[in-house]
Amino acid sequence: MAHAVRFHETGGPSVLTWEEVAVGDPGPGEVRVRHEAVGLNFADTYFRTGLYPARLPDGIGVEAAGVVEAVGAGVTDVAEGDRVTYTGSPLGAYSTERVMPAAHLVKLPPEIDCETAAAMTMRGLTAAYLLRRIHPLKPGDTVLLHAAAGGVGLIVSQWAALLGIRVIGTVSTEEKAEIARAHGCAHVLLHRRDDVAERVRELTGGAGVPLVLDGIGKDTFAGSLGSLARRGLLVCFGTASGPVPPIDAMQLALAGSVFVTRPALADYIADPAERAALAGELFAHVSSGRVRIAVNQRYALPDAARAHRDLEAGRTTGSSVFVV
Repeated sequence: MAHAVRFHETGGPSVLTWEEVAVGDPGPGEVRVRHEAVGLNFADTYFRTGLYPARLPDGIGVEAAGVVEAVGAGVTDVAEGDRVTYTGSPLGAYSTERVMPAAHLVKLPPEIDCETAAAMTMRGLTAAYLLRRIHPLKPGDTVLLHAAAGGVGLIVSQWAALLGIRVIGTVSTEEKAEIARAHGCAHVLLHRRDDVAERVRELTGGAGVPLVLDGIGKDTFAGSLGSLARRGLLVCFGTASGPVPPIDAMQLALAGSVFVTRPALADYIADPAERAALAGELFAHVSSGRVRIAVNQRYALPDAARAHRDLEAGRTTGSSVFVV
């Protein structure tokens, strides 16, 4: 019998329950996937707490990799036995198997195993749009990257180095600083100790950076804004510490006519052609070893509550997966 992690009310990690579920046959345009690994992402906690809406009771999780076991009518892009990965709605990735829309699946190249795929699909595609779509970066540019030792951060740092882009990373501990340096960060700051904006100005000759990639949110917002060069862009792509404070438009003018955006991965992979292009570039870097995926924590699916506690307490580095 199939099992899944579900939640019937929003709240802390204790609302997550391990349940037996019925998984039927796929309908038109659908497939049944048997999971081999499931990704653990901060976005999962947003659904659990109610920051992101969910129709309760519901499953949880937006990323997994596994094998197609059955296909419904009209499905032509994948076949039974294909190894696939995915990220995005509908919720329900924390499961041993599930039926889902075939259009969300991406076939895996033979060089990438399911555990690596579950650790990198959401984070890797996020890194891809941050570096390849959201701002016209060029070799020699410097960017500020918060949470540089996290799953997205380690991929961005390595990929940026391939593009000739210097990364100033921020982390919370000296241990994480060593990890960030080992993955390509030119400079690493401790955001709870250092005056980040002041240090960024020192490292850039007073100019600031053209781009800040901030997945932390409330706690780093002021430092991010203060680190921007004139007409720079602050990308708030996550809220690990809470939502960013309300923005007064005059703040942006006084900071140097800067820009702030809050993008969502879904809008950069909605077009199948763009998703394929971003995934293809990501897979090529990982398959060749140019970008290494650090799977530093592994959990069993019934231990989802513990995994969420570790994630929210900042006890994880790199990527975390559930091994099914």
